[in-house]
Amino acid sequence: MRGIKGIVWEGSVLDPVEGIRFRGRTIPDIQKELPKAEGGEEPLPEALFWLLLTGEVPTETQVKAFSAELAARSQLPAHVEEILDHAPSNLHPMAQFSMAIVALESESQFAKAYAAGVNKKDYWNYTYEDSIDLLAKLPNIAARIYQNVFKDGKVPAINKDLDYGNQLANLLGYGSNPEFVELMRLYLTIHSDHEGGNVSAHTTHLVGSALSSPFLSFAAGMNGLAGPLHGRANQEVLEWLFKLKEEVNGDFSKESIEKYLWDTLNAGRVVPGYGHAVLRKTDPRYTAQREFALKHLPEFDMFKLVSTIYEVAPEVLTKHGKTKNPWPNVDSHSGVLLQYYGLTEASFYTVLFGVSRAFGVLPQLIIDRAVGAPIERPKSFSTEKYKEMVVGLANK
Repeated sequence: MRGIKGIVWEGSVLDPVEGIRFRGRTIPDIQKELPKAEGGEEPLPEALFWLLLTGEVPTETQVKAFSAELAARSQLPAHVEEILDHAPSNLHPMAQFSMAIVALESESQFAKAYAAGVNKKDYWNYTYEDSIDLLAKLPNIAARIYQNVFKDGKVPAINKDLDYGNQLANLLGYGSNPEFVELMRLYLTIHSDHEGGNVSAHTTHLVGSALSSPFLSFAAGMNGLAGPLHGRANQEVLEWLFKLKEEVNGDFSKESIEKYLWDTLNAGRVVPGYGHAVLRKTDPRYTAQREFALKHLPEFDMFKLVSTIYEVAPEVLTKHGKTKNPWPNVDSHSGVLLQYYGLTEASFYTVLFGVSRAFGVLPQLIIDRAVGAPIERPKSFSTEKYKEMVVGLANK
């Protein structure tokens, strides 16, 4: 179904040349126009949520109030904490993430209101309340998984004076580093939304169309994000980069990198982090991360490696002739930034991606209920039926 136009998605539109636009605004526009934390330079993701839901840029006062509301709703129910604390440590972080979100269904105001016979014109209101509750609790869920699986199991206390990105950084144990806090704000913003046809966005929309609560709908989307063809890409890029680094033995020259790229392609493999189904230029999300790295970690060896690949790969891929887009996408850079600041556990990266996706898919879920969007029910045919249709057309 790639490229078939059939979904209404208000928050973002992907232009093949300019990249993603959030309510008509490019990433540079977003970085310039959205409110920022005091002393910060990156946009606050709470402000993006507001923009995607309403179409309007919020004021600093509105964003501060929204941040405070999210912090006030961030506490997890005891049974969700217990589920995560007793999950086996070898259960993938994304499986734990989905499990915890589903367990929040016990708190769903929408489910309770629907069972009580609420008028359908009020569906959106309860969907909104559930969505804000879910968004508020995701940093706590993500941090509890991270601390349980990779650290000592101790989750820092919620600080209700912090904005969303700062709160997430603090819960993960990196809140004392202002650069990492800024990275979280940028990461959550640029990974939030990418039209409605990708697996995680479409799945959330599809399950929501059955009037499942935001908790169940978003959990379904996260199960899609966990797939290796969707949210695991940045982890695969990082694994490939480490292998490349080992193979070239520290020689990051263009000649060395070019040889490795050709060896990869001639072996029938792809260069991870390059190419995109829609984009035909460098992903502006990549550019935003590159600019962050140039400012904060220009001498980091893995960033230097990524930069050299950026200089060499497009020409190699163009000569190879089997890709429509030889330019880097968002996944080719994000893992390196996280590695620099010490968050080295690559299997956790998709959880961060999942937290960011809430900022894009939940506003649309609220809009769907507000406009009374119907259940999604496309028509299907068997392979034999399609063959009959093709033969029939050929015989006309």
